[in-house]
Amino acid sequence: MLISQNWVTRILGESNPGWSVTPEELDSGFVRVGFETEGYEPIPETTGPLVVGRVESIEELTGFKKPIRHCHVNVGQANGTGELQSIVCGARNFKEGDLVVVSLPGTVLPGNFEISARETYGRMSAGMICSASELGFTDKQNSGIIVLSKGTPGEDAREIVGVQDTVFDVNVTPDRGYALSARGLTRELASAFNLKFQDPINAEPLGHTDGEVLPVAIDEDTKAIRFGIRKVSGIDPAVESPFWLQRELMLCGQRPVNAATDVTNYVMMALGQPMHAFDANLIKGGLHVRLAQQGETLETLDHVTRKLSEEDVVICDDQGIQSLAGVMGGCTSEINDDTTDVYFEAACWDPITVARTSRRHKLSSESSRRFERGVDPALCEAALDLAARLLVEIAGGEVAPGRTLVGEIPQLPTITMAASMPSRIAGVEYSTSTVINRLKEVGCQVSGEDTLEVTPPTWRGDLSMPEDLVEEVLRLEGLDSIPSILPTPVGGTGLTPRQRRRRAVGHALAYNGYAEILPSPFIANGIFDTWGLAVDDPRRNVVKVQNPLESDHGILGTTLLPSMLEAVVRNVARGRHDLTLFALQQVAFKREDTSPMPSVTQRPDEDTIASVINSLPEQPLHVATVAAGALELEGPWGEGRAYTYADAIESARIVARAAGVEIAFSRSSQLPWHPGRCAEIKVGPHVVGYAGELHPEILEAMELPARTCAMELNLDGLPFDEVLPSPVLSAFPVVNQDLALVVGEETPAEEVRAIVVEGAGELLESAQLFDVYRSEEQLGKDKKSLAFALTFRAKDRTLTEEECSQGRLAAAELAAKRVGAEMRG
Repeated sequence: MLISQNWVTRILGESNPGWSVTPEELDSGFVRVGFETEGYEPIPETTGPLVVGRVESIEELTGFKKPIRHCHVNVGQANGTGELQSIVCGARNFKEGDLVVVSLPGTVLPGNFEISARETYGRMSAGMICSASELGFTDKQNSGIIVLSKGTPGEDAREIVGVQDTVFDVNVTPDRGYALSARGLTRELASAFNLKFQDPINAEPLGHTDGEVLPVAIDEDTKAIRFGIRKVSGIDPAVESPFWLQRELMLCGQRPVNAATDVTNYVMMALGQPMHAFDANLIKGGLHVRLAQQGETLETLDHVTRKLSEEDVVICDDQGIQSLAGVMGGCTSEINDDTTDVYFEAACWDPITVARTSRRHKLSSESSRRFERGVDPALCEAALDLAARLLVEIAGGEVAPGRTLVGEIPQLPTITMAASMPSRIAGVEYSTSTVINRLKEVGCQVSGEDTLEVTPPTWRGDLSMPEDLVEEVLRLEGLDSIPSILPTPVGGTGLTPRQRRRRAVGHALAYNGYAEILPSPFIANGIFDTWGLAVDDPRRNVVKVQNPLESDHGILGTTLLPSMLEAVVRNVARGRHDLTLFALQQVAFKREDTSPMPSVTQRPDEDTIASVINSLPEQPLHVATVAAGALELEGPWGEGRAYTYADAIESARIVARAAGVEIAFSRSSQLPWHPGRCAEIKVGPHVVGYAGELHPEILEAMELPARTCAMELNLDGLPFDEVLPSPVLSAFPVVNQDLALVVGEETPAEEVRAIVVEGAGELLESAQLFDVYRSEEQLGKDKKSLAFALTFRAKDRTLTEEECSQGRLAAAELAAKRVGAEMRG
């Protein structure tokens, strides 16, 4: 959260007169109570005469492409003469009699922009009437001229507008949403500097709360906690927010819009309660908080029409949907230039519901950020009172009698904790009074002495057990005071066989030119429909994520390929077309729809533990390779070579050799692979994976390069039997012979090789395919010739050519019998 040091100092100074710190000391204070800062920056310096001026007259200049005004401004004696200063200005948000900020000639504004007297638009302009962006309060160029509510012409304007200030960027952790406000941060800083803290919501209430403003109905399935409405009538729609309020908003990163909207944003930044302002004259009937219905849409304030989900909570009137609860309002009841009556809404929504809606619509707002982390349900009344009071002070009008408030403030359960627990855990002695005082500082109600009964405040929903209270005491007392005692290391047993295998496979693939990636475990919801998988395909047995980071990637992958193929698409889009990638990661197969939730008051029995474990997803370790483009690049050394399905199959052999197992291949048709270029990978009779070229239609649908190949196998499906073959040494020479067999085009070469090995007998040492030849003229249609290099050797004698020829012929006969092979001369 962005917050200015002057705002922090002003809030704490009300209860601690004279307190001030340097930016460095304030930064250290944030760190002491557990808030890291992303840094802090002073407002850029302005040097030279920067003074208050009063606009005495305005002459409208015509004949130019844009409206130009020639102003005479009273700057007192700041110009040395007391005469009116002549200034040309194009802004329209000020009038005669307004107090403005004037930079006289010689002033140097942020960005090293020096002001000088010069002729422009046919008039002499001696100075500039300054906007907020020109003084460094915001980087938005259309911020408008600063109009002051107080000041004397010629008076130095620096202190009035507060150009000497520092903006801090505080990193608020997700469990401490209360700190996304000036109220929350100053409470913490009061502990850091041992100051008194006065809670701003304890101010005197506005009153006039009898009766309803308008009826509100809330459906129970929305999980809304509280909902409040107040009305302000008869405001002046032309009045802008005062500069002090606009300044705080700009330094918090907000853009001033109009008085009613600015008030809601200021209250959110001050108290941490997001609010929304409706044009009361555009609301018809009462309000209904309900879940959206299928097919409903809403144009939000960012002018995007959004298709709503049945899980979205919306606020409706008799005309239809007016707001996406907790995230953003709608355009139909937006505050506009004619708004005179305003409904202020302050609510407390279910954090999970808001978080899911925000992610579903990819719409993160300042409101949703706070509701996701938890908003104090007791803030509704104070926020409505503050907003109504501020708007009346700024834009006139009056607060309408009555207030609609639905829902009770939930009380957090009381936590029992031994007063000695923080000392026991930290190894540092904390007195009982220290523990009690620190817990009271964070807003807890504490009773007892040795055993404390602690009730957390409404804004600290993260405090639910004694350990949370211990953390608060240790944090406020200073984590740096806790001694660091390193444990004595104990010798381990080394890597497990599974870990050794994983490391060996990763090294083997990397050594063979594959680049490792870490694919996302979340895959696109409709990917298996794109692949055309059958309804009963095991890969559809996915685990759905209840609160996904991206709504269109809301399931855990049962295969690594979807995420890896997305990586290929990203690389190709960035001009990298030759890729060989691999990944080693667990996948997840759903086993049960729900998991039992045993009681945490005692250790569950063995049956309960087993049922919990068995309900968890099955997570085998998979290895996959994906490749596209050239495996060997073309160059002076010769022609390149494309990556083919044979290389994908070879990547499986690399994995098998690294894992120390024997694998076999056979033809298969498994989506997303091409049915004619896909092999199933077997260990014995068990299929552990697939390799080959991906289906052309799937490649086209996913916008992947043509002929992209992939391999994926279940690494946990490989046996851990350690293969330690004893070397066979022979003093006798080998006899080499070749065997060429003509078979049908559809006959797999690996199947033929296995038949040759079987038929050649025990004298055969190895059989390797070294050539595949096709010729319709010489071999016939749909025929191919497979040439094998046969190596024969005996342990006890030198073989004769005749013995080896007999083995060769026996192999050919068995191949002819099994697959109709013919020997080729």
